Amino acid sequence: MSLTNIEDFMPEKLAQAIANPLFPELDSLLRAGRHISTDDLDNHGFLIEFDSELALFYQRYHAELVKAPEGFFYLRPRSTSLISRSVLAEIDMLVGKVLCFLYLSPERLAHEGIFTNQELFDELIALSDEKKLMKLVTNRATGSDLDREKLYDKVKTSLRRLRRLGMVLPVGENGKFRISEAVFRFGADVRVGDDVRDAQLRLIRDGEAVVVHQQPHSQSTLNLNNELDTESENTEQEDQLDLLEQSNYLTEKDNVVEGEV
Repeated sequence: MSLTNIEDFMPEKLAQAIANPLFPELDSLLRAGRHISTDDLDNHGFLIEFDSELALFYQRYHAELVKAPEGFFYLRPRSTSLISRSVLAEIDMLVGKVLCFLYLSPERLAHEGIFTNQELFDELIALSDEKKLMKLVTNRATGSDLDREKLYDKVKTSLRRLRRLGMVLPVGENGKFRISEAVFRFGADVRVGDDVRDAQLRLIRDGEAVVVHQQPHSQSTLNLNNELDTESENTEQEDQLDLLEQSNYLTEKDNVVEGEV
């Protein structure tokens, strides 16, 4: 019986990548929407080495392995992909925008890159329309102390989701975290400009991102980009899911101790 040469079906370097002990867990993380930044040295180095080969591998699943200008990697499934995809809620997207703003701020250097849950919440209140924020709690919200507590809980829940996506990195157990460069997924539309931080602030104050799609019986979802390209509406609807997370990750119960990111 003759043996079939594996190179007839799979390039040797791709076979090496798949055989690497790092690949199974990394593959699972990417499919779950994780962003791989330089903070994850082993996985990031692995993706740098096998970038081209793995890009071809994921094309078979109708997904794109993207390397962002800031150097982090993520997987972007298309509408025909065999990989599950789902959208983040409005509060998640808004928190992500504020995190991107903080990443660009001088305060990040002053704090050695470390922020707390409360500092993020205070910045969110300061930068956004508080009345609109309260509507994310309930349409009947009046801005009472109870409403603010509920909003604060929602912000912490969003942080936990963004942590699973690789946007923030927990520091200790006191609600402290560092912001990864992967938060530029929320600032992709302001990468080019005279002042990125000012543009990001404008998007936050304007209520960016814009609600572009709402599924029945689900929370409103947001497009990552500020403007829709009317000539490529289908592509933009796919790319509104540029921030991806497996459905089971988004719906799992947040049984996390108080104060954890």
